[in-house]
Formats: sequence, structure tokens, C-alpha cells
Amino acid sequence: MLHGVDVSAYQPSYDTDGLDFVFIKSTEGRTYVNPRLDAQVKRARDAECVVGFYHFLWPGDIKDQVAYFLSKTPEKEGDLLAVDWEQTGGGTRASSAEKDRFIREVKRERPGHRVLLYCNRAFWRTHDTSDYAGDGLWIADYVSAGKPRIEASWRIHQYTDDPLDKNVADFDSVRALRDWAAAG
Repeated sequence: MLHGVDVSAYQPSYDTDGLDFVFIKSTEGRTYVNPRLDAQVKRARDAECVVGFYHFLWPGDIKDQVAYFLSKTPEKEGDLLAVDWEQTGGGTRASSAEKDRFIREVKRERPGHRVLLYCNRAFWRTHDTSDYAGDGLWIADYVSAGKPRIEASWRIHQYTDDPLDKNVADFDSVRALRDWAAAG
């Protein structure tokens, strides 16, 4: 298993020692850009981590959200892209169909990138109606690392948020992760 973290504006700094990959919140909805995005990307790239970016999905305006995410995200070849599908601060959520449209549209716009779905176990089990996770499922379930309580295959497991979101990836080596990401 490989080790990584995911960060947002709530983590102004993070330690890259022992990390193989870092996911960074890029955007949310159609108006928010992570104000720490550039510094967080630089830290991950300087540490030679595999870099991923995620968009926090809101209901509605899916094409506009995809355009916004891609216009604000400083992705490079070999970076991973993901959609964060969960309840918004306003108590709403995008539908399973909207989640699917977002992933498919990002894949259409960025065919050279792997596109993943991030969600928690409850969303996967109770709100997902398609089992569609693009190129891979990134599942949050706070149990032992690498042992999420789901039947579906997964690529990344977020197993804790203490003191920050920690993840493991189901790859044998960083080279295997890089090769998979580059295959788009």
C-alpha cells in the first residue's frame, strides 16, 4: 500500500515525509477556488509525490462546474482528477446521475487523465444508484487502513481524518501508481 493525504484550505501546511501521493482541493461549485492551492501543489511536487486534484460537487450546473474545475486546476500530465461527492454545507447533495455526468464530462475533456470518485461509505451504499466511479473509487471509511467495509473494488482508501485526512492506495509501488495515472 502507498501512503498519502488529501488537503484543502483548512490545512495551510502539511508534512510530505513518507507520502507517496497528495490530493489537493482545487474548486467547489462554480465560485470557490482553494486559496492555498498553489502553495499546496508546490509542496507536493517538490516532494515528488503523485498529485491529484479534486472538485467538491454541488447539485446542478454540472457542465459549468466541470468547466470551472478544469479552468482553475493546474494539472499536468500524470496527475489524477477526482470529484468529491458528499453533502454540501447547505445540506444538499448532487444526485448520483449528476455525479456520473461530472465524471464522464471530465473524462471527455481530459482523456489523458484518470478520474476518480471520492465519497464516504454511507454515500456509496445509500445514494449511489449506478456504481459508477470513473477510473476508480476513493472511499472514505474510518477503519483499519486498506480495509474499507465495501464490496466494490477501490483504488484509494481514506481511513482517518485525525489529525488530517490520511489515505492508502492499492498499488504495489509509486512507479505502478505513476504508470496507472499516466495511462489515462
